[in-house]
Amino acid sequence: MLRAFQRSDAERARDRTRLDEIFAGITARYPDVRLSADQAYRVSDIAVDFCEDVPRLDEGTIADIVRMFEAGGATAKVSSIHINAWIGDFSKLEMSLQLLRERFVSRSDPRERVVYVGDSPNDEPMFAYFPLSIGVSNLRPFASSLRSPPRWITGEPGGLGFAEVVQRLLKV
Repeated sequence: MLRAFQRSDAERARDRTRLDEIFAGITARYPDVRLSADQAYRVSDIAVDFCEDVPRLDEGTIADIVRMFEAGGATAKVSSIHINAWIGDFSKLEMSLQLLRERFVSRSDPRERVVYVGDSPNDEPMFAYFPLSIGVSNLRPFASSLRSPPRWITGEPGGLGFAEVVQRLLKV
């Protein structure tokens, strides 16, 4: 596994403490709110589950949780199933470009070599950057709210949508 971080171990430990404090305030207001099932594997963020393994939270509660994270100094983005929050000024796009340039496409423009597939509103910076951007169909409910939607949306959701992309690429 390749890992790259913008913040030191000590900074990430402080960030985790701060995120845990903010989350404690959120659960004081919303006792039924839960972290995602994959939280134990997350290094730099917290993921609040709002519909994956729990009954769907209403839009007002989701928006309030985002505000609470932001008021606590975190960045918060809504995906199709989670609210992701982290401390620091970095993004999925920024870190992906760093990894691509350091490990995979150092001599060329990543936009010429990457097909990006995403499934949620927090993928919007990736959709905007990569000309070959694709959303799986579970993005459809959010598509009208995106300033930079993907160039194409699959007919199938999740992994089936990804498989649809791979099948099309293999035909080319």
